[in-house]
Amino acid sequence: MSDAKKTAAKKTEAKQTAQGKQAIDSGAEPISIVTNTVVAFHYRLAEEFANGERSDWREESFGHQPLYYLHGYHNVIVGLEKALAGKQVGDSINISLKPEDAYGPRNNNAMHRVPIKHLQLPEGSGKLRAGSLAAVKTEQGMRNVVVFKVGKFNADVDFNHPLAGKTLYYEIEVVEVRQASAEELEHGHVHGAGGHHH
Repeated sequence: MSDAKKTAAKKTEAKQTAQGKQAIDSGAEPISIVTNTVVAFHYRLAEEFANGERSDWREESFGHQPLYYLHGYHNVIVGLEKALAGKQVGDSINISLKPEDAYGPRNNNAMHRVPIKHLQLPEGSGKLRAGSLAAVKTEQGMRNVVVFKVGKFNADVDFNHPLAGKTLYYEIEVVEVRQASAEELEHGHVHGAGGHHH
């Protein structure tokens, strides 16, 4: 991300945090997360193991742009959407999600052999090797895959989400809740900062 984009993202985040705080300070009734609201939250994500221990943080948004979604439209995993229902700006939650409430169970039939020329690697990722993330065009559009084995002309790839079959632990802080615009409701996703751009 360029310095200009980072600065803009920090200004946007500061403005949104200030707006949420202002609504609370002014005595205005805070908006609860319900269907048809736009929600922004910061999160940290770790894998939770069967013995209760957790991995290091795999992803986090704190210090960066929060994640935006339109509540009630399955724009985030089902377990998060359920856990965030009824929350307001400033609320924090810590939650463990089983695979069925996160990215689903692993599908053992999701391994496929694909010609290497059809795989797209992220910029700067270097050479294709086992464990690499790549994208491949399918009838349903672009799909992210994990490379399992690389041959001379083909690669065996896993179409499962990298977090499929895993229990996930999230720490979440709600930083903005607002009513969705008519256009956002029509399109089924957030527009503007942190959302989709047409």
